[in-house]
Amino acid sequence: MNPFHESPKPICKSLQSFQEMYPEAYNKMEVDPYTKTRIILMNGTEFEANWFSHQFQRHTDDNDLRRELALAREVEKQQQLKISLLKPCTESALEHTIGYEQLAVDLTAELAKREPDCYVKKAFDFALLEDFDHLYRYANQLEMEQGVQAERLVGRYTEIMPGRPTIAHHRFPKDNIRRCIDSKTADKQTVLSTMIITAAEQQTMNYYMNITNFAKNDASRRLYQEIALVEEEHVSHYGSLMDPNATWLEMLLWHEYVECYLYWSCYMTETDAYVKQLWEQNFEMELAHLHKAAELLKKYEGKEWQQVIPDGNFPKPLSLHENIGYVRDILGSTVQYTTVKEDYEKVDALPSDADFYFFQKTIAPSVACVPSHNVINNHIRRCGKDYRYETKPNPIRELRCRTEDNTDVGRKPGAAPSTGFICND
Repeated sequence: MNPFHESPKPICKSLQSFQEMYPEAYNKMEVDPYTKTRIILMNGTEFEANWFSHQFQRHTDDNDLRRELALAREVEKQQQLKISLLKPCTESALEHTIGYEQLAVDLTAELAKREPDCYVKKAFDFALLEDFDHLYRYANQLEMEQGVQAERLVGRYTEIMPGRPTIAHHRFPKDNIRRCIDSKTADKQTVLSTMIITAAEQQTMNYYMNITNFAKNDASRRLYQEIALVEEEHVSHYGSLMDPNATWLEMLLWHEYVECYLYWSCYMTETDAYVKQLWEQNFEMELAHLHKAAELLKKYEGKEWQQVIPDGNFPKPLSLHENIGYVRDILGSTVQYTTVKEDYEKVDALPSDADFYFFQKTIAPSVACVPSHNVINNHIRRCGKDYRYETKPNPIRELRCRTEDNTDVGRKPGAAPSTGFICND
């Protein structure tokens, strides 16, 4: 599929009435977990497209261009609203949160498995273990608060057990910046992946930042507070990989290409007939936006779309599916790593005056004040052990105990074995 070779309809034809914008919500008891994660992914992708357009408008004084952006942006916002309203009223914030973290785990794993750039793959594998641990923390809070076992929500496609403990995720902000790619020389898959994961993590950060003060009790409010700040780290981590040297119009073209690719991927992999139809409709809308972006690139910069995206053919569809074995492999080999400036280092090798330790002491002067740790402690006190869904014991021996939450792994020297990151062949 090459979207540049398709014939789009006029953008104005995509504008919808209020009735058309209000969809039929899914049944939370019957929906496939990956239908839910695709909905969350596309909600975040539309948010990113909309806010990129707002920022673009604020960095040009050409009102003809700003009007073109405004028209497409209105359609993007209508698309996002319709997608977000697929979530039913009966699904609680914590239940919905499980979908966010399952998306983070399985999307990151899938992108990592197909990533040709070793440095970018390291970025995926590193943060993967943190979202994996977030799933475990939220799942324990969900069972305590609502008596709901998250393994049902994830369809048992994704394990629920400790990853790199959340207490270890709090790093000095300057250590969350990676080296950026060059979109003109990078593999197309790499450009797509950096933009997709940034949009997804940004959506997660926004959701947690906005839901924190609506949570029903202090334990949930504190947990959202802590993990929202980790998601801020992840957005810096992934966003810094993106090409900052591409022009605004080049990036507009890339944003629309990413949306076309993702809607096509969702359509190709969706199992729900109603939602599949929505993906097809949105793909047709994005075709118009993509062709308009190519037109604007030609008008304002004199460039053909092939000068930005030489091969317009889509890679194979992005499929969300079970990644249990992959996550276990990464957990077993990299749990003891943290970041130092643009790179990664075992905690064992950090000097005693490392910025990592300074920030740890600043944000968490005692383990007892860390919400993610207290959630597990509270579950153990109430139920005698933590809540997990495992297909076999945790690959890290130090994380197997179900009656005590480990706060040393990934945070203290010698707390667990790690062999290092592995590139794709």
